[in-house]
Amino acid sequence: MLKNDNTKLLILYTSDVHGHIMPINYGTKQEAVGGLARFSTVVKEIRSKSDHVLVLDNGDLIQGTPLMTHYIKQHSNKPNPMIKAMNRINIDAGVIGNHEFNFGQQILQAAIDQSNYPWISANIIDKNTNKPKYGPPYIIKIINKSIKVAIIGVTTHYIPNWESKEHITGLHFTDALTTVKELVPFVRKMEQPDLVIVAYHGGFERDIETHEVTEPLTGENQGYEICQIDGIDILLTGHQHRQLTGYINNVLVIQPGNNGIAYGEIEVVFENSRTGWKVKDKQASVQLLSDIPPDKEILLETEEIEQSTQKWLDQPVGYIKGDMTIDDPFFARIKKHPFIEFIQKVQMEASDVDISVTSLLNNNSKGFKSTVTMRDVVANYMYPNTLVVLELQGKDMKAALEKSAAYFMLDEEGNIIVNPSYEQPKPQHYNYDMWEGITYTINVAKPIGERIEKLCYHDQPIIEHDRYHVVLNNYRASGGGDYTMFQNKPIVKEIQKDAVELIRAYFEKYTTVEATVTENFSVVAK
Repeated sequence: MLKNDNTKLLILYTSDVHGHIMPINYGTKQEAVGGLARFSTVVKEIRSKSDHVLVLDNGDLIQGTPLMTHYIKQHSNKPNPMIKAMNRINIDAGVIGNHEFNFGQQILQAAIDQSNYPWISANIIDKNTNKPKYGPPYIIKIINKSIKVAIIGVTTHYIPNWESKEHITGLHFTDALTTVKELVPFVRKMEQPDLVIVAYHGGFERDIETHEVTEPLTGENQGYEICQIDGIDILLTGHQHRQLTGYINNVLVIQPGNNGIAYGEIEVVFENSRTGWKVKDKQASVQLLSDIPPDKEILLETEEIEQSTQKWLDQPVGYIKGDMTIDDPFFARIKKHPFIEFIQKVQMEASDVDISVTSLLNNNSKGFKSTVTMRDVVANYMYPNTLVVLELQGKDMKAALEKSAAYFMLDEEGNIIVNPSYEQPKPQHYNYDMWEGITYTINVAKPIGERIEKLCYHDQPIIEHDRYHVVLNNYRASGGGDYTMFQNKPIVKEIQKDAVELIRAYFEKYTTVEATVTENFSVVAK
């Protein structure tokens, strides 16, 4: 029981929802455990029982499902379904995620304009005005008439390392850590808040318990360092798709996973003292949505675009002669697979170059059956990547291959396995690339950085300072995944159609595609 002079605040938040409204798996058409429709039910229930509730979203909202791909391609003149759902839930504020830029600034701005809630964005700056572009740097919410809650919103400033340049033209991304360092004392002084929340679309660069560094300190994730700033009570995080709670330097931290499978719940108890309200206690938990029935109002509001999406997904686009299905994603990476070769052929034809780079994007990819539908295409290629042709030197190609080769390691019996750092704390299987148009061997028995052998192009050794034209997706071409050797390299050509469009166009041209394998690389341990 709370004393009469105590007040409890509940904060509910989502992060990395990635277009999931409906409780459906678009790849299989089966029921899924998450989605905003289920979250809406939770919010309604908690609001009916609690006097003081804040509901927030922490970014990566409007991209990630076939529903949103279909919306962008055919219905973008209508209200954004993700924003309609959040408006229906009546959230208090949102934060911009890196994937908010995937469809360009026009789509993002339309989403913001349609929102009945503010987007808080302290470190995405309009170069023309030198002011925050998409919303205020922070907002103030008043609880129980006199408790003042400050919410600061920041986004990982690593976005220019991933995003197409035309999608972020005119924007400057200031360092998230530096921005929070400057803003927290300012907010504390000017607003005199009783609680300071930093909502950060970014994650942790260190283990939150052991404090050991868990990834290269590139600035992509700065959550641990942000917690060293005095004056922060709660840090809401995301981006890494992890589920965690804990304390760092007495800052309560939480991350609720992705795809609307769970949400974060934070309980703050304020005690009214002679000097004003004080935080007496703060606790956080990650709550799964698997057993929550979906909100019928959200289902009804999304029904029209959902039915249109399902009709689009069931359209056959082409046929496969042979077998292009993936039974084991590990073996599809360790030995050339016909589905990978197919993607390479699509990229090479679209770009008119003969060296291509791609990856198997996640472990749920099943490849193509004999009849290929749009559902199959978007289930295997879920990102709106475009293609870029870079001019690379031989040494750049070798460095990139060595980085990919770090994906593997040997177990105690000498068997080739996946390097655990690509699975924990966040799965990063998409950061292992396979190349077409060259031949090479990855020798996992050798030290990382010395594993690439027999590297050739047209049966001739690749020369360190010779130049080669290579097609790859825009994420990788900009250095995404810490492939820094690709950054600032000469751009020969840009193909401004995304992968789904290119795959569909390939099938329209050839109708039936034969499953073939060119054994151009091998992964060995000797």
